Amino acid sequence: MTTTYQHWIGGAWRAPVAGHYPVINPATEEVVGSAPEAAGADVADAVAAARAAHEEWSRTEPRERAKVLDRVADLLTERGKDLVPLLQAETGSTLRVASTMQVPTAADRFRRYARGALEPGTIPLAPQPVRASPLAPGGLIGAAAVRRPVGVVACITSYNFPIVNLAGKVAPALAMGNTVVAKPAPQDPLGCLELGPLLQEAGLPAGAFNVVTGSGAAAGEALVAHPDVDMISFTGSTAVGRRIATSAGETMKRTLMELGGKGAAIVLGDADERVVKSAISAVGSTWSFHSGQICTAPTRALVHRSLYEKVVAGLEHYASALTVGDPVDNSTVVGPLISAAQRDRVEAYIEGAVDQGARLVVGGERPGTKTGFYVAPTLLADVDPAMTVAQEELFGPVVVAIPFDDEDEALRIANGTPYGLYDYVFSADAGRAWALAARLRSGNVGINTVQRHPETPFGGFKESGVGRDGGSFGLHAYSELQSVVWPS
Repeated sequence: MTTTYQHWIGGAWRAPVAGHYPVINPATEEVVGSAPEAAGADVADAVAAARAAHEEWSRTEPRERAKVLDRVADLLTERGKDLVPLLQAETGSTLRVASTMQVPTAADRFRRYARGALEPGTIPLAPQPVRASPLAPGGLIGAAAVRRPVGVVACITSYNFPIVNLAGKVAPALAMGNTVVAKPAPQDPLGCLELGPLLQEAGLPAGAFNVVTGSGAAAGEALVAHPDVDMISFTGSTAVGRRIATSAGETMKRTLMELGGKGAAIVLGDADERVVKSAISAVGSTWSFHSGQICTAPTRALVHRSLYEKVVAGLEHYASALTVGDPVDNSTVVGPLISAAQRDRVEAYIEGAVDQGARLVVGGERPGTKTGFYVAPTLLADVDPAMTVAQEELFGPVVVAIPFDDEDEALRIANGTPYGLYDYVFSADAGRAWALAARLRSGNVGINTVQRHPETPFGGFKESGVGRDGGSFGLHAYSELQSVVWPS
């Protein structure tokens, strides 16, 4: 039995104008459930509900907002056992990822921004003596900069971590007093739809959080173009981000966009045995963590020539030891990609790289699974930095290895793509790595680790995005600064 979902609009389930479409399990190719297909009227109703709820929610005391967000975190934790199977079925994530990274991380984000709702939103400014002018009398003038809600925020999310990504947008937006219309990725929207009644049960006013879904681009395009939407928060590809920026510019909407990445892991020549081992494990996370479907993955291994073959051999061993298979099986490390189209796209990149002269070290073939959209962990060595596979984001379990001779060459290669989201430096000398980080055109740099810090500002340089979220920076992203001035 599968569930047929409706849109969540104005605090109630709403039948879609355009019917439904199937959501497919990437591992079994079976239907998980039916998602509502949004038409323009559905989007307009969701925006109207968010606009109607904004006055009440924006004037709600921060303490009350915090209570609601804390309660959301509690309910997510309580319902985790019910949500995990659904999320695993629609995303294809392994049991380890689904149970530890999907629901718990979403709950953590709501808990963090429950605290965030209580962070001071007023910045007092020292009084300034101002001379008289034709404009006004002179005097001692006081002022404050105050953070205010933006208004109605459209949250358009990616398919890799549906409710985690949505929680990272919705929680700070609600904490600041905004209302939300969410448009999840077409491939796995069902868990996001489940958040609707959960947030209402937590005490959120009807209309403050709405969810519309669709199988194509129409729903998102209607949402971005709607004149009553004040801000677009988007996570996804750079190509789609460009189209959103163009449309949003027509009405001067605020935008926060976390786009593609082509992470470089630079292994310097001074790396000792411990650092080399750490680098291999870090790069290997491209294969072992959600099949490389993560924008921060270190998909390019840039290795000093003195260590190159050693690192390539280590990566080959790492990839060969990974278990590919059914994500429900607890022993599985590498699950499927999200869709047949994405699998075919990644396979085409691999084939193209080999045709251009890359050395296929491991992988490159379909695993022997009866069903599912699988790509084996793949390592391509001796890749030229100009090759397509070294320039474009694949979003799959593929690593390219590129040798370099000195730091300047490593930096040219690392900075030589349109992206600048997350890079990594592996060195026995942390000071040297720190200095190298300053020369990387990247919004984030990890030194000897792929671990993230939850309070850092997250976003990219160049075509990897606009703006920053994360920690208190997320509160800034979902607010406008208003200057208030008075005579002292």
